[in-house]
Amino acid sequence: MSIGQERLARRMARGAEFLGCDVAILGGAMSWISERNLVSAISNAGGFGVIACGAMSPELLDTEIAETKKRTDKPFGVNLITMHPQLFELIGVCAKHKVSHVVLAGGLPPAGALDAIKASGAKVICFAPALALAKKLIRSGVDALVIEGMEAGGHIGPVSTSVLAQEMLPEIADQLPVFVAGGIGKGQLIAGYLEMGAAGVQLGTRFVCATECIAHPNFKKAFIRASARDAIASVQIDPRLPVIPVRALRNAEMEAFAAKQREVAQMLDDGKVDMGAAQLEIEHYWAGALRRAVIDGDVESGSVMAGQSVGMVKAEEPVADIIATLMTEAAEALETRAH
Repeated sequence: MSIGQERLARRMARGAEFLGCDVAILGGAMSWISERNLVSAISNAGGFGVIACGAMSPELLDTEIAETKKRTDKPFGVNLITMHPQLFELIGVCAKHKVSHVVLAGGLPPAGALDAIKASGAKVICFAPALALAKKLIRSGVDALVIEGMEAGGHIGPVSTSVLAQEMLPEIADQLPVFVAGGIGKGQLIAGYLEMGAAGVQLGTRFVCATECIAHPNFKKAFIRASARDAIASVQIDPRLPVIPVRALRNAEMEAFAAKQREVAQMLDDGKVDMGAAQLEIEHYWAGALRRAVIDGDVESGSVMAGQSVGMVKAEEPVADIIATLMTEAAEALETRAH
């Protein structure tokens, strides 16, 4: 083992031990993409795959977890969205399958959610887009945090990964494992965040063009062709409608989303829906738009969610090769810094 590899293993030990895998790399949960095939491939390659539950029903999630277990005997997690109307049933499905880690996304967990997850013996991972929220989550008993910057694909916050990492890692990294996400495409950056105190990282965009990923060939081609500046954030049309921006490749669908927001805002005005229903309407819209692109291959009128690291995705390759490349780059960076 080289000096760089030894340093990398040491710095990743805490995150890898927490996840129960060899390499402290979480697979970002991407709707329609992070399913049984990609999730099991990431876990089998030494990383930690995470199923994106998204808008799935408890029955669908039950099947997805069972199918993932057939493909890997390594640990993997499940990402649940806090606003899901059947959140507690989904937590029950994870408990039934003895899922080791549950990732909660989309805001503060509702009362009782953390206790319900912990009662099954699972570890809870939450997203913290600000330091105050991170501290609140730590007090509420989460086991680990993901700090994700605006460079990420899909739903994003307003602050960049590098700023969040500088602000938050010195304050909280000694209290619990913290994984950094958003815009990570190379191992050199992984090494940098580990040196700042991160327990590991989360990557989504980098795995979309994995051979094992079921995304449509057109979807993968769009990724391979794109540069960082093509991954743009959606614009909020109506200040009353708290639409979380989404980062995706520029196409006709990004225009259509603006029209959809106006339509939902009108429904609010007319008293046809309340705010909760309006937000759910937007969520269902994204799920459908994403499915058109990922599954059907319609990359013009579908949503091609991608992070800014998309410019570093150059070819389709197996998950094991992607992880090996990242680890080699990280080890080499740590070796160079050792001299």
